[in-house]
Amino acid sequence: MKTANMAIHLAKKKQSLSHYDARGRASMVDVSAKAASKREAEASAFVAMSPEVLEALPKNPKGDPLEVARLAGVMAAKRTSELIPMCHPLALSHIDVRMRLCENGVEVRSKVATTAVTGVEMEALVAASVAALTVYDMCKALDKGIVIREVVLERKSGGKSGEYIRTAAKKKK
Repeated sequence: MKTANMAIHLAKKKQSLSHYDARGRASMVDVSAKAASKREAEASAFVAMSPEVLEALPKNPKGDPLEVARLAGVMAAKRTSELIPMCHPLALSHIDVRMRLCENGVEVRSKVATTAVTGVEMEALVAASVAALTVYDMCKALDKGIVIREVVLERKSGGKSGEYIRTAAKKKK
């Protein structure tokens, strides 16, 4: 379905995608009338890899892949509006990216916070995604079959839509 048709179809159902105008053109949402409030979001990703690659992580000649990935995730969160066309630039008050070695890969978790008129879900998702991509980049010489999967929003709070928590039924690893 073309973009214009999708916007019209959703409008008939009294739903709409927020980043499209009445003619179906991409449009940045006007948030100028909204009040600033505290907003937080957490996201995660999983980088599946072989036991051999996991074992080699501490011996990587490029440096500690997990620390490089953590820093890449922090840097990426700050540049989200440059990567995602309709994201508003935000002053972020907190970014935390953590890695956890698991039996079959690396779990990436990000948490982002701000006080602003729009949420930080995209910043948290970009942080987790770029951190996972960086783990891949740091380890690809050992195995091109590394898989990045399950990039998801885990939680968000603040704003008009309130609290969202991903349910346990949706979580799989």
